[in-house]
Amino acid sequence: MTFQTAVFYAFAGILLFAALRVITARNPVHAALFLVLAFATASGLWMLLEAEFLAIALILVYVGAVMVLFLFVVMMLDINIDRLREGYWDYLVPGLAVAGIMVAEMIVVLGGRHFGVLAEAPAPRPAGYSNTEELGKLLYTYYVYPFEIAAVILLVAIVAAIALTLRRRKDSRYQDPARQVAVRKQDRIRIVTMPAEKTREP
Repeated sequence: MTFQTAVFYAFAGILLFAALRVITARNPVHAALFLVLAFATASGLWMLLEAEFLAIALILVYVGAVMVLFLFVVMMLDINIDRLREGYWDYLVPGLAVAGIMVAEMIVVLGGRHFGVLAEAPAPRPAGYSNTEELGKLLYTYYVYPFEIAAVILLVAIVAAIALTLRRRKDSRYQDPARQVAVRKQDRIRIVTMPAEKTREP
């Protein structure tokens, strides 16, 4: 067993343990921290596969931004753990089915060369090879239309989420631009006639 294979199995074991603890931890904060560990370990696996850009993107986007947001939301909300645990074991059979499919896929990927399912390992890349450059070429040339469609779908989803969750409070003050534009000068200014004051003689 080579050193790279040993590191891969070590990272894979840590990733499986962290993923299992994400769904079995009773504390939501602990579950989020285990998810951070899973993301970091998956980033290490990307590094082993010589996909440095995806590894750094996983750390910066998911660990650095998304999980921080998750932790803030989990710590600020008052979550009822007992209510979340109701019906937990009802999903055991579907979960085991999905886990079995994932294990079968991993067996095919890892042992496919021994069973003749996959081809031989690809040739090593030259010294000046950049997977970031190759990814950019594929993403912005061959897959440019699916990339733009996915961006539009995500934008629509963001706007829809904001529109669905926007609630106006009755006791809060806000400006209505339509009413401000439609206002007349007679509604804003009222001219009052007042008699002149008499000066008192000394």
